[in-house]
Amino acid sequence: MNGSSNIASDHSLVLSSNNGEGNSETLTDIVATTSKGNVPENSEDFYDIKGKVESRLLSMWNNMKFGWTVKLKTNFSKESPVWLLGRCYHRKLSPSSSLESSTEVGTEATANDTVEQIYGEGIEGFKSDFISRIWMTYRREFPTMSGSSFTTDCGWGCMLRSGQMMLAQALVCHFLGRSWRWTPEKPIQNAREFQEDCLHRMIIKWFGDKSSVNSPLSIHQMVILGEALGKKAGDWYGPASVAHCLKAVMGAASKENYEFDKLDVYVAQDSTVYIQDVYSLCKVSNGSWKSLILLVPVKLGSEKFNPIYGPCLTSLLTLEFCIGVIGGRPKHSLYFVGYQDDRLIHLDPHYCQEMVDVWQPNFSLQSFHCRSPRKMPLIKMDPSCCIGFYLPTENDFETFINIIGSFVLPQGLSTNNEYPIFSLHHGTRSSVMNQPNVRFSIYETEKNWVTPIQDSDTDIESEEFVLV
Repeated sequence: MNGSSNIASDHSLVLSSNNGEGNSETLTDIVATTSKGNVPENSEDFYDIKGKVESRLLSMWNNMKFGWTVKLKTNFSKESPVWLLGRCYHRKLSPSSSLESSTEVGTEATANDTVEQIYGEGIEGFKSDFISRIWMTYRREFPTMSGSSFTTDCGWGCMLRSGQMMLAQALVCHFLGRSWRWTPEKPIQNAREFQEDCLHRMIIKWFGDKSSVNSPLSIHQMVILGEALGKKAGDWYGPASVAHCLKAVMGAASKENYEFDKLDVYVAQDSTVYIQDVYSLCKVSNGSWKSLILLVPVKLGSEKFNPIYGPCLTSLLTLEFCIGVIGGRPKHSLYFVGYQDDRLIHLDPHYCQEMVDVWQPNFSLQSFHCRSPRKMPLIKMDPSCCIGFYLPTENDFETFINIIGSFVLPQGLSTNNEYPIFSLHHGTRSSVMNQPNVRFSIYETEKNWVTPIQDSDTDIESEEFVLV
């Protein structure tokens, strides 16, 4: 926060308040007006000015906390492979060996800087893949949320944004394919690229920051549907709550948008995927199959992350049908998309940007793609998280059933132990008379996300790329 003192001491800072004549008011001007006693406390003008002061203070605080970037260094070892949502990138696969003299290559960038060369030309695939993931962050100055006065989700919407990112990844896979790549500033050259650009923009429009039938997956709509979970605007969400919220928002969206007719969401209960329930959900009467977004809320430890689950979690990120993990640290949600060694690569929603009017033609796509990969030590992860999978066909789901057991059971435990990350059950949930021993409930899962916990993390690679 050493930058904040400089900001606070700058008394000429203009807080973007136009009075209709092109002039701007400073916080100093407003405070000076009230301090001189020129406005009696019982007048409407006083409360108007008081509201302006509070609004400016909140705006300045959000800009300081979530909108100021700092250059941090993220190191990637050139000796280890980098995994990103089922794709592997490695220097040894590169024809270039120009970096063999160094042991580590780092990237220094803010959220808007370009990714520097990590392993040489052969790692360009990682760079292109990472930038192509859709990045959802805090936004400010969007239309007021229904039933509240919120025009920003700064400070409370990070888990919802992480959930949006995971859902966006599923939609990218569904409509564009896992191999699709976004190339910034590259002109469209043929019909295929034009179609991909239209689909890319369509997906982002669905998440536009206002209540609109054209943006059924907006944070506004998520907050409205979150009321059924006992949540309201400004409340913290945990990974399990967001999983159920994503199911609800997709169900509502499918009623108004034919594009979602062949897609459905299943949320695992009690860390168990009930196979027959999935078949009932995805198998249509004519024998066709709805593509499946499978969300599995889990708790990998009690108060802290149990390291025995570390290899399981990273191995799941090597599966191409994995769409990532939403979790993070207490009160600090992140969207994990890959890993290298014992560090998770993530997209961080804690970066406040202005709302983009995605309903304008050719709106800017830049703020929806992050150019700076960040890493966090796996051991510092909060035990509560949600793992996502996208399974487009019935054959993919059957493959998932057949192979997932070896990925979710910690190494060194026999198959008789009942401590996998999650389980598969071949029946339906309603047919299970005695429910499995539930290791956590949705409310216990949320506990760490609503209780302030002091974070003593000083590892530069686990810090977000904003001043907090």
